[in-house]
Amino acid sequence: MDLDSKMENIKNGTLEVVTEEELKEKLNKDRPVAYIGYEPSGNVHLGHAITVKKMIDLQNAGFKVKILLADLHAYLNGKGSLEEIEEISKYNMKCFRALGLSEDTEFIFGSSYQTKEDYTYKVYELALSTTLTRAKRSMAQITRDSKDHKVAEVIYPLMQVLDMIFLEVDLALGGMEQRKIHMLARESLPRMGYEAPVCIHTPLLHGTDGSDKMSSSKENYIAIDDKPDVIKMKLQKSYCPLGIVEGNPVIEIADHFIFSEDKTLLIERPDKFGGNLEISYNELLDMYSKEELHPLDLKNSVSKRLIEILEPVREYLK
Repeated sequence: MDLDSKMENIKNGTLEVVTEEELKEKLNKDRPVAYIGYEPSGNVHLGHAITVKKMIDLQNAGFKVKILLADLHAYLNGKGSLEEIEEISKYNMKCFRALGLSEDTEFIFGSSYQTKEDYTYKVYELALSTTLTRAKRSMAQITRDSKDHKVAEVIYPLMQVLDMIFLEVDLALGGMEQRKIHMLARESLPRMGYEAPVCIHTPLLHGTDGSDKMSSSKENYIAIDDKPDVIKMKLQKSYCPLGIVEGNPVIEIADHFIFSEDKTLLIERPDKFGGNLEISYNELLDMYSKEELHPLDLKNSVSKRLIEILEPVREYLK
């Protein structure tokens, strides 16, 4: 794969690359490192899968992929005891492999290095040069549902910045809620004598209830190992107002998981309602915005194809 093809594949489906010129430089390295951190959670869902798919694109472009299982970050974010988080981490690791990451993907527990003396001193060093306002602002998207903010919230972004040093990162990937932390890293690391990472941001998948983000804590998700009848039920109940394309989770799922695999989607419907038709993504947007496609027909078609796409994942996780 030539450089232009690698760049195109990496950029496809992302919201921004900071910066494209730096990415080209990284691609010319022998074995650049791309990383993403996940707070271990009970269910790996389609929101996670968007970033995993992008990590696979980076692997295909020649990047060594490191997945941080951010157990201490999860602890700081109130996600349970360290023992509970460790068990969930092991399950999450299997889920990420099920989505297609290659065998040489490296999974790293944050606690394997984040309690060591040199890491701790770096936290203090970065704390001295980071304002409280900046640290709080960088966490705003991640802890926006919190009502009683903890001191841990300003330690969290400092640790995430320092992870990029200790994991020897060339590129950091995340959803748009990670952008402010990534920008903090790009500003802070050069001051500490380290190279700024390239940062790539992917869209956030709306929850099935229409809220801004799919989240296991909000119960508005489709897990990658949900059974077919569960996927169908969740999509049947999903927010999908007639004629509304923007912020429509059913259309987003079609975009990220069906049209990334197929050029067209088969819409199955009775003859009295127009009969079956095969449509491209652009045709879907056009028809749906003109109210020429009923939400139920869209939901049925998306659920059927999504169930097929996730079948290998369910088999792997059995």
